[in-house]
Amino acid sequence: MTLQTATTIGIDMASYLRLVSHQNLSVMRAQAWNACIPVSEAGLEEALTQIHYNGITNLSANGWAMGSDGLYHKERSLGDGSYYQVSIEPVNPPVIVSAGYVPVPLTPSSQLGMSGSTSQSSPRYVARRVRVNTTWKGTFSKAMLSKGTIAFSGSARSDSFDPTDPAASTNGRYDPAKAGDKGDVASNGRGSKTFVGSSTVKIRGHLSTGPGGTANLIGGASVGSTAWHQAGNTGVQPGWFADDMNIDIPDVQVPFTSGYFTPGSGTVAGTNYAYVIGSGNYKLSQFMLNMSQKAIVTGNAVLYVTDNMNVSGAAQIIVAPGASLKLYNGAASGSISGNGVANQTGSAANFTYYGLPTNTRLDMSGTSGFIGVIYAPNADLTMSGGTTSSFVDFTGASVSKTVTMSGARSFHYDESLGRQFNSFVVTAWNEI
Repeated sequence: MTLQTATTIGIDMASYLRLVSHQNLSVMRAQAWNACIPVSEAGLEEALTQIHYNGITNLSANGWAMGSDGLYHKERSLGDGSYYQVSIEPVNPPVIVSAGYVPVPLTPSSQLGMSGSTSQSSPRYVARRVRVNTTWKGTFSKAMLSKGTIAFSGSARSDSFDPTDPAASTNGRYDPAKAGDKGDVASNGRGSKTFVGSSTVKIRGHLSTGPGGTANLIGGASVGSTAWHQAGNTGVQPGWFADDMNIDIPDVQVPFTSGYFTPGSGTVAGTNYAYVIGSGNYKLSQFMLNMSQKAIVTGNAVLYVTDNMNVSGAAQIIVAPGASLKLYNGAASGSISGNGVANQTGSAANFTYYGLPTNTRLDMSGTSGFIGVIYAPNADLTMSGGTTSSFVDFTGASVSKTVTMSGARSFHYDESLGRQFNSFVVTAWNEI
């Protein structure tokens, strides 16, 4: 009886231990199964980064290789036996497929490896595959975009043109006779009166706010298509207002921390300049131009200003033909007034103002027009000046925290900017 009892107890113990072992193995395998998704998503992130910096025309950079299937492939180990295999289909918009591989529990490390020694069907690995579809998204897909309130007063107006289309521009420049209706004004802001417009405000384009946002149009203010305006209509054209705006507006990063020059004065073509800026990275703590001082950019330059930035009076920043300037402002405020920026290239993409998170205000005034783009997501942008007989033109696009535009200001959106400053974002995520 003792022997039988001991045998029974032994069998029960062995069965229990076997049950616990299988249960533990099942839990560990489930955990490995769940871990495959973040591994797959790591591959997706690398693919999206590759597309962001190289588009779909230079995908062979950074160790990516084209396979016989016409796709670009990358494989990376995560150091714990896990790895992913990811591919990019070079179509517009691109399609990404990423497979994450996680070792089956209790698999000896000597049996683990990447391509060739394992596959999705390998008993030593658990694998899950994800397909992502993307769509194109332009940083300057709107003429004017803000995080909060947009207030137009005076005779402010907005429209668009396309410098690449002779039917929508003249010699690549804005032509009022060919003005389009893509001068969209948008805000992520929520709540009442996200957009405020006085009686003479004219917007040839769509108006968008965040959920619950509203437009407070006074008197003869008008928002809509070219035909809507030409017919003399006021108010918002049906279908041209929506409160579904929700777009990510990331902060600006410091452009560089080393390897830069300090610009100095000089003479170009017989004219003396306070600053002569060629190609490369430049840094100044104070960028102050007043009276009749001028700075000229002769190459493709990046200028980082840390403490103070102001252009006033008859002072001017000149971007010479064939040159470009990316101006990063880390000062709390910035001012571009007087003669402002003379972008002699005629292309808005050749002058870009970037406001770092510390830049909380940007004032633009005076009677000189502006050709360029503003990206200052933490700055209150103020534009003023002009008269009904002499409008001041802003040609390009802007992104800011808020916008206040007064006086006789005309905002002409350069539609080509939406095609130049762009990236791809995820529209569909499916496990396959």
